[in-house]
Amino acid sequence: MIRRAVVVVSAGALFALPACGGGGGIGVSLTDNSVSPDESSADAGEVTFDITNDAEQTHEFVVFKTDLAPDQLPLNEDGDVDEEGEGVEHIDEVEDIEGGSTESLTVNLDAGNYVLICNLPGH
Repeated sequence: MIRRAVVVVSAGALFALPACGGGGGIGVSLTDNSVSPDESSADAGEVTFDITNDAEQTHEFVVFKTDLAPDQLPLNEDGDVDEEGEGVEHIDEVEDIEGGSTESLTVNLDAGNYVLICNLPGH
């Protein structure tokens, strides 16, 4: 049985992971207005995100497990995603990815739905 994880992307991206196997590598482009993975799903297991900041300003890359739609994520009073809010499980992140640079993040993901975002204030 193959199960996949789903990742959602927009200003935040949604990503899905089915179960079984290794997730492999997923390229991700960060811009001032989007987080864009080159795949919308991967096999559950070890997944490496190869993150390129294609913008000039610094960004971050945050992975949450959630069944919430991107527009339903819990927000703090500043309007940023509440990383400890109800309905989201913070998995991992890479902070301070400078413009033009590339970073990698390897995580072990269970089957399920994930959202990928830059959660810096105003992003």
